[in-house]
Amino acid sequence: MDALIIDDERLARKELMGLLSEFPEIRIVGEASNADEALEKINELNPELLFLDIQMPGKTGFQLLESLDFVPNVIFTTAYDEYALKAFEVNALDYLMKPIQKERLSETVRKIFEKEKTEQNYADHMKHQQKLGVNDQVFVKDGERCWFVKLSEIRLFESDGNYVKVYFGKDKPMIHKSLNGLDERLDDKVFFRASRKHIINLSAIQNIEQWFNGGLMVTLNGGEKIEVSRRQAVRFKDMMSL
Repeated sequence: MDALIIDDERLARKELMGLLSEFPEIRIVGEASNADEALEKINELNPELLFLDIQMPGKTGFQLLESLDFVPNVIFTTAYDEYALKAFEVNALDYLMKPIQKERLSETVRKIFEKEKTEQNYADHMKHQQKLGVNDQVFVKDGERCWFVKLSEIRLFESDGNYVKVYFGKDKPMIHKSLNGLDERLDDKVFFRASRKHIINLSAIQNIEQWFNGGLMVTLNGGEKIEVSRRQAVRFKDMMSL
């Protein structure tokens, strides 16, 4: 599994690389000292795993994750335990306190490969898919709350000015992205652009009914009613074999 270490302290990066040398299944493909450098290396190297410091000069680790379209597995590393609760709230794979202990790292490596056994990993995504699929995850942050969310759990993206509202479970946080940008990245076999303002998850549809002027009204499993425009209704019917 290819990993990238992101930490502003050179000594911390060196120590972690030394510890990880005892786990040959983890391949360190690069390191970065800040979020901007990390973003470049993530795009270049396509790592499956990030060892990510939270507090860094400039952008934080959370701000880095917000800038990614797709988020690989994340292990947070930090000296500040007040971030622990937030890290687990966002469903990070694990959280390592500095100085990192060998036994604790061994437990983390075990978690990594337990997850890899049951889920499609980032390398498979990059090799076989150009677009984001249902097993991919995105990072969503809204105020003090943040989540890693699988696309399979998201039923609706709704444009709201310069933001997009993301519907999953009982939550509807806002992300600073464009709906057009998301539409280009999402798998069109799973997500459908219903209108100028909405992208729906086809697997979340509960009911479809005829609507005015040749359009359709779709009800999602969260109770949302989304109108499919007349222009999009033709394509929608073909896709759904209606």
